[in-house]
Amino acid sequence: MCIGIPMQVRTLLEGHVLAEGPQGLERVNTALVGDCVPGEWVLVFLGSARERLSAERAAEVHSLLALVEDTLAGRYDPQSPQAQAAFALPSAMGAEQLAALLGAGAPDLSSQGSSHEH
Repeated sequence: MCIGIPMQVRTLLEGHVLAEGPQGLERVNTALVGDCVPGEWVLVFLGSARERLSAERAAEVHSLLALVEDTLAGRYDPQSPQAQAAFALPSAMGAEQLAALLGAGAPDLSSQGSSHEH
């Protein structure tokens, strides 16, 4: 799996930029997003900018990545600001919302809680 990291453009180079992310400055290929300007946010996958981001969206992605990192390290705190995802998690959705997410009809939940034979 490849995870996109929001990075802020700092310096322009020909065909590339120096962008700042959690690990410091990195040379980023901008061929897929075109010319960038200093201060702009881009979503970077494996050294290549794939999408332009607003500062707000970059902050949301940073918070979500911090949540994943904390969870994997056993530091998950449901009251922390990072625990507030920028979208509804499937575990908090009702049957109709899940069906819409999956592009399917509403599931039959009438048999939930009963034992199933296999």
